[in-house]
Amino acid sequence: MFSFRPADINDRFLINSLASKIWHETYGNILSEEQSRYMFDRMYAPDNILKQMTELHHRYFIVSADGIPSGYLSVEQRDDNTCIFQKVYALPCTHGTGIGRYLIEQGVAWLKSIRLAPFTILLYVNRENPAVGFYKHIGFQQAGERDYAIGNGYYMNDYVMTMDVEGRNDYFI
Repeated sequence: MFSFRPADINDRFLINSLASKIWHETYGNILSEEQSRYMFDRMYAPDNILKQMTELHHRYFIVSADGIPSGYLSVEQRDDNTCIFQKVYALPCTHGTGIGRYLIEQGVAWLKSIRLAPFTILLYVNRENPAVGFYKHIGFQQAGERDYAIGNGYYMNDYVMTMDVEGRNDYFI
């Protein structure tokens, strides 16, 4: 059984801990060790998560499986028409259980609860990440590619994926 709850600033340490269990499994065969460390520190140091929550207004959520924190979602609202799922991750041991779909569905439901008009969700997925197929399966469309400079000569080489949501009365997928 899954549950979904908003995270607060005290959860930044939990998010960091979950990320440390997920990150290498997700990117170990995709990124160099140096780039992986650089990106992890930049995105998941507790102080950086705090900055994302308080200054950049990213909204984090924790998903639990049978009461055990097992993943997280970060949502950034860009404007009235666009939101970004910045981070969508679940522990590798939970893959294949439906937790990823649940995480996306709950994120969409939360956005629908605070938005009246139709909107688009953006998701950036590393082009080598096997999860690309999962995102397509649950309703995201591949809309393009981007090579985004993140510093130290590193780039995020992503597919830009989108999902159009019709608002509060739309049914997910």
